[in-house]
Amino acid sequence: MLLRVATLLLLQILFATLAFTQQGNLYLWYDKPANAMVKDLENGWQNDAEWLKALPIGNGFMGAMVFGDVNKERLQINEKSLWSGSMADNDNPDAYQSLQEIRNLLFAGKYKEATELTNKTQIAKGKGTGFGNGSTVPYGCYQTLGDVWLDFNTTAAFTGYRRQLDIINGIAQVQYQQNGVQFKREVFVSNPDRVMVVRLTASKAGSISFTLSVNRPERYTTTAEQNKLTMQGRLNNGQGVDGLAYEVDIVPVLEGGKIRTENNSLVIEKANSVTLVIGAATSYRLHYPDYTNPHFKQELSQYVNKAVKTKYNTLLQKHVADFSGHMNKVVLQLGNKADAKQPTDVLLARNKEDRNGQYLYALYFQYGRYLLLSSSRKGSLPANLQGIWANKIQTPWNSDYHTNVNVQMNYWPAETANLPETHLQLVDLIESLVAPGSKTAAIHYKARGWVMHPITNIWGYTSPGEHPSWGLHVAAGAWMSQHLWDHYDFTRDKNYLRRVFPVLQQAAVFYVDWLVKDPESGKLVSGPASSPENSFAAPDGSVGTISMGPAHDNQLLYNLFSNTLKAAADLGIQNDTIKAIQQALPQLPTPAIGSDGRIMEWAKEFAEREPEHRHISHLFALYPGSQISYFNTPELAAAARKTLEKRGDGSTGWSLAMKISFWARLHDGDRALKLLNNLLNPVFANSAGTMAGGGTYTNLFCAHPPFQIDGNFGATAGIAEILVQSHENFIELLPALPNSWQEGKVKGLCARGGYELSMQWKNGKLQSAALLANKGGTVKVKYQNREFDLQTVAGKTYTLTPLL
Repeated sequence: MLLRVATLLLLQILFATLAFTQQGNLYLWYDKPANAMVKDLENGWQNDAEWLKALPIGNGFMGAMVFGDVNKERLQINEKSLWSGSMADNDNPDAYQSLQEIRNLLFAGKYKEATELTNKTQIAKGKGTGFGNGSTVPYGCYQTLGDVWLDFNTTAAFTGYRRQLDIINGIAQVQYQQNGVQFKREVFVSNPDRVMVVRLTASKAGSISFTLSVNRPERYTTTAEQNKLTMQGRLNNGQGVDGLAYEVDIVPVLEGGKIRTENNSLVIEKANSVTLVIGAATSYRLHYPDYTNPHFKQELSQYVNKAVKTKYNTLLQKHVADFSGHMNKVVLQLGNKADAKQPTDVLLARNKEDRNGQYLYALYFQYGRYLLLSSSRKGSLPANLQGIWANKIQTPWNSDYHTNVNVQMNYWPAETANLPETHLQLVDLIESLVAPGSKTAAIHYKARGWVMHPITNIWGYTSPGEHPSWGLHVAAGAWMSQHLWDHYDFTRDKNYLRRVFPVLQQAAVFYVDWLVKDPESGKLVSGPASSPENSFAAPDGSVGTISMGPAHDNQLLYNLFSNTLKAAADLGIQNDTIKAIQQALPQLPTPAIGSDGRIMEWAKEFAEREPEHRHISHLFALYPGSQISYFNTPELAAAARKTLEKRGDGSTGWSLAMKISFWARLHDGDRALKLLNNLLNPVFANSAGTMAGGGTYTNLFCAHPPFQIDGNFGATAGIAEILVQSHENFIELLPALPNSWQEGKVKGLCARGGYELSMQWKNGKLQSAALLANKGGTVKVKYQNREFDLQTVAGKTYTLTPLL
């Protein structure tokens, strides 16, 4: 009898946990178009206020913003590798000769003299990054590919309008009634077929007529022939000649009606339905010699021709199976599903008032996963500062890869939110930086290994920036290398670890050479170095940004050395480099608490010039690192709390997102939720049409401002951290559940060691939980004051009844 009852209970728990393995479609939706009008596409600046209402779609290679205008649809398109600029030598051979003198000055407390010498010598040669405006210098920038226009040549009134983005299936859709006809558009970018597809249908035969054109603000030629539109050109390489080449092909497939050319456009008349197949490619290829793919036009032609010959329903089915297969790996349900009936901009505005938009929180979490999947797929470049979506020639900060927090934040949810395949694009980029980074290490620092600084591009830039206050982030290689380890830590794929171990080890060996002994403490310290973008009041009365041994560097190097040693142990590797790392690790300074009870940002207690600075680099050890532990280092955890309280709860978008995970690691769910609500503060256009203030735009893009996608990804990672943590030697369930999240379900979140978790809770208490072991082994699982060890076998699911 007892066995029967126990069996029934086990089945009930398992059913409750797995009953929501599939989820209904989740939508961003609106009852009005995003106005597609721009002042002057050829010469003027495009209107961000309207672009930030459009809906993003993408397949990792190609992206688009769908405006949904009834009378003149605009599809602003991107191709991930569309960069101006070119390879350039920015390493400074004069840097090394001043390095020791700068260190001596810093150790002697002569910050003014040290800063002046650093500013003069420890910078890139040449034109560098263009100080964030690199479109016309060799550094280059990521740019808009252009705009596809569907002009329906009507201004008639319309009713029943709905514009939506299905984030589970990856489809944007527009529906409305006009002149007694029901019109529908479906738009998606297929990863299996590598093309963008636009499907137009109507309830009445012969109702679809429009003029199709494509253009961009500069450097393009459009031709219309043989029922195909082609746009092509060459970008500015920054060195006086043409750079990267690109091409866009658009082929309409008609059912009924007719098509003709008119100037550089196609005119479609009285069709029953139309399918547009849009392909784009550039001459760039990451792992090709000189980053050049001479076959890109042939490859593009193959993709487009194949898709044109494929029925629309087949294209759609393949896309949905691919996209939803990734999205459905994680399910999160919070709050009232009735909120799905409200337009997304209404939900956003309402949450500002009640700060309890639980459906919105779950939607925003999945939207972050959607954006990552849409902007980072196998074979593509990593998601950049704007993911894959950019509407300008000179994009903000070149829309590049900022490595002092931003590109790392892009990939914080990759493992925890069960999209590990997206992480490999960042790994590919890191591997490509080893060769140029080795050259930079040798020339700038006469060191072994490889190094990079706070920014990089698709051309292998690893030199410092033009000013050390932001451009001398020498620890960037250490932070990027964390992602090499993280993918292994979650997947336990030893073949992958063998692949990346040489990169990890060579990153570590650079810092073995770079570190010097502090004559006062006897510790090994990094420097000259900054705490990214922050400054301090130096004892000599100067404004300082450069010092020896800032906490950020200490924590990153501790993390890198520890991960490299763990990787070596798992692979059974022992060599002289590993021995040198083993010797250096215990000589690194550990996080210190200042006289005010906060984590010290610098080696000495300097006064901050911006106490609420957006960067909180000296809490890397709390998140995403683990050197500061809620359980194992309570004094440091308390000091981290004081640090966050002093920094405040207001900031730019990505900084607010970062703080969600900080508070989650401190087991303060209500404070984490406060930061999430601050991040979801609606940012709308002002009277000048510009978007000001940190928060969230109408289409749920993160406002830095301007738009930066890292806040979206950081918040998704933060919500995952609220629900599951695994950075110590156990998996903890619901470690930071906010008091208002009384009821919910989650399935598919990942934990280190190769595990997936599913949970259901009610009245704030765990009701059921299950663990899927992808690799197997012994794991400790914890919930509140209960914990137990579980021996697992790969491929099996275990109900966690001892925790209930």
